[in-house]
Amino acid sequence: MVHHHRYHQFRKPTDYIIKDEESLNHLMDCSSSVYCKRTRPKLLSFLFLITFLSCCYYVFAPFFLGPSFSLSLLYSYGPENDSNQDGVDVKASACSSVSTGTICCDRGGYRSDICVMKGDIRTHSSSSSIFLYNSISHVDNVSRTDEARKGENEAEQVLQHEKIKPYTRKWETSVMDTIDELNLVAKKVNSGNVQGCDVQHDVPAVFFSNGGYTGNVYHEFNDGIIPLYITSQHFNKKVVFVILEYHSWWITKYGDILSHLSEFPPIDFSEDNRTHCFSEAIVGLKIHDELAVDSSSMEGSKNIVDFRNLLDKAYSPRIKGLIKDEEREAQEKLRQQRQISLSPSSEPGSKASQRLHEIARTKPKLVIVSRSGSRAITNENLLVKMAEEIGFKVKVLKPKQTTELAKIYRVLNESDVMIGVHGAAMTHFMFMKPRSVFIQVVPLGTNWAADTYYGEPARKLGLKYISYEIHPKESSLYGKYDKNDPILRDPDSITEKGWEYTKKIYLDSQNVKLDLRRFRKRLHRAYEYTVLRSNLNLQHQPQ
Repeated sequence: MVHHHRYHQFRKPTDYIIKDEESLNHLMDCSSSVYCKRTRPKLLSFLFLITFLSCCYYVFAPFFLGPSFSLSLLYSYGPENDSNQDGVDVKASACSSVSTGTICCDRGGYRSDICVMKGDIRTHSSSSSIFLYNSISHVDNVSRTDEARKGENEAEQVLQHEKIKPYTRKWETSVMDTIDELNLVAKKVNSGNVQGCDVQHDVPAVFFSNGGYTGNVYHEFNDGIIPLYITSQHFNKKVVFVILEYHSWWITKYGDILSHLSEFPPIDFSEDNRTHCFSEAIVGLKIHDELAVDSSSMEGSKNIVDFRNLLDKAYSPRIKGLIKDEEREAQEKLRQQRQISLSPSSEPGSKASQRLHEIARTKPKLVIVSRSGSRAITNENLLVKMAEEIGFKVKVLKPKQTTELAKIYRVLNESDVMIGVHGAAMTHFMFMKPRSVFIQVVPLGTNWAADTYYGEPARKLGLKYISYEIHPKESSLYGKYDKNDPILRDPDSITEKGWEYTKKIYLDSQNVKLDLRRFRKRLHRAYEYTVLRSNLNLQHQPQ
């Protein structure tokens, strides 16, 4: 179930720039006031003094104002970031450049926080911590008394302490309250006091949570898989995934994809008590929009089509294996048939069957993603018959939690048209090839969500998107409420009351009985478009 929320306006990066500029101006004004009490110096002396104090300010301010001051200087928001407020711009991120021994956290995104660490990084799962160690140099030790060094060792000189929940629904307090929190701690210690490494990694790490709405296919892709692709693809598989709230079933379900993002086994952060050491780590995932990849924020200008190409590579080996299994089964059946003596009349029938098979192969393929329970199409059997009459080869797909994704991918990747009622299963439109047709049946009260979560993302993928918004009479709610009830006549007035109303009335208590005469027009459009596209492809094929 997609959790619908109309996002509120959030602070723009430019707000932070203004704040920083005002702070700096205020400090410079204070400096100037000191000089006003003195006699006016010569111009050269005055300029030298201004330069000297400015340098002192930038050099020594971090020691007096704390590590957060130096961190704020890393935030280099620019106008280009305004176009991607929901996510983190990889090309111009606040933490795109991080010096060794530091932690940089970009908390400007509306959807997620991202922290970057570089240096001597070590995990400590029992305290839900990731430590970044900076060793105290020999010179520093010589210049301090034994008593001072002892105090430093006891306190370990915490330079910076950040807290982060590495999940991509930052704005949604109710779900973020369930996400495990990580402590990111930068310390200055004697090298002899640092716990040794049980596992030394020579590639970076990406830490993220598999909590929240994991278990819902929409959220698994939108909040997890796609952000993981956005965050890690530039490492070219030379990266280790460290997972909070680790689920073995999730690893199995998405193993094909994960193997194309990382060539190393993922780490269960909570259960693996070994000290894992890294030289670089990203904590949290970057996210752009609903089921989207913003090319302007990606290295190499990668987009959602590139993500789909990765799915092709991920599932191709398994699909080839499925095809070989089917071929072996078909050959076995053929051998069994040959053992049976054929009558003289059987040969023409065999040829006729072969011709029918060839005809069926040329028909456009239509897949109906079927629902059970709420938002089911109650006259689905009649829809199938109508689609076959129009000329489609129809398959009804009923995906379950246990259905192997490669099998779903194969069916939709080979289809020309997909039909389904708004809901999480519509996420599977990403398995279709660009220029295929996606018809989404939109129940009452779901117009905004249907277009935001699936319609617009489908268009970005290059699909021919057709929205079918049902009339009140096509909803099962029509028999429960008076025809003038706002639930039927003005769904927006109900959904504006909050998510609870939308879920209870329109998502959990509504089925659809299609007006087949009206829906037939959409199917005809899809059929004509598909046949025309197929003919054009044939014309452009080399002879």
